[in-house]
Amino acid sequence: MSKVSAAAVRDVVVQIQEASKQKQRKFVETVELQVGLKNYDPQRDKRFSGTIKLPNIARPNMSVCILGDAFHCDQAKGAGMEFQSVDDLKKLNKNKKLIKKLAKKYDAFLASEALIKQIPRLLGPGLHKVGKFPTPVTHNDSLTDKANELRATIKFQLKKVLCLGVAVGHVGMTEDQLIANIMLSVNFLVSLLKKHWQNVKSLYLKSSMGKAYRLF
Repeated sequence: MSKVSAAAVRDVVVQIQEASKQKQRKFVETVELQVGLKNYDPQRDKRFSGTIKLPNIARPNMSVCILGDAFHCDQAKGAGMEFQSVDDLKKLNKNKKLIKKLAKKYDAFLASEALIKQIPRLLGPGLHKVGKFPTPVTHNDSLTDKANELRATIKFQLKKVLCLGVAVGHVGMTEDQLIANIMLSVNFLVSLLKKHWQNVKSLYLKSSMGKAYRLF
């Protein structure tokens, strides 16, 4: 049973969108869900990690790069997407600085299925270390759809501290789109927790430049 009602989320979403309209920024502000946990010991308790695809694209500006075979490089070129071929990756020559630069340049990576096994050999553990190991794509997949799937997917991962924040949408979305994303995110997060709602200390929503509004 969710302790956060859709009506409560709607109230907060309306306030966030109003505040954002009053002080318009030069970029589309992201809406973030900030979570505070309790009765959890990150040292002793199992650290949870889970990803979920939201019904609406949460991060439209997320940059995705394709590490592709010839087929996917052609497809990426046609779709106007950024890509790197096997030869491009070989040119990096396992240089840690160059790999770090590549990892920093993009928010996420897709890789041709045939290439996935070669990634560690070509690039070492660089992408894996920063949590950007590529998602595999087959020749039947549409690269645009797959990239949008990544943009709609969020990850909850507990590290050493009892607070976490995830992007659940942006102020350019409709009220209903934001509410659908937020409700699903909150309920999914709670399902990952050992004692469910008893582990939730607080839930806040805020836009990039706006103030935080308490949900729970």
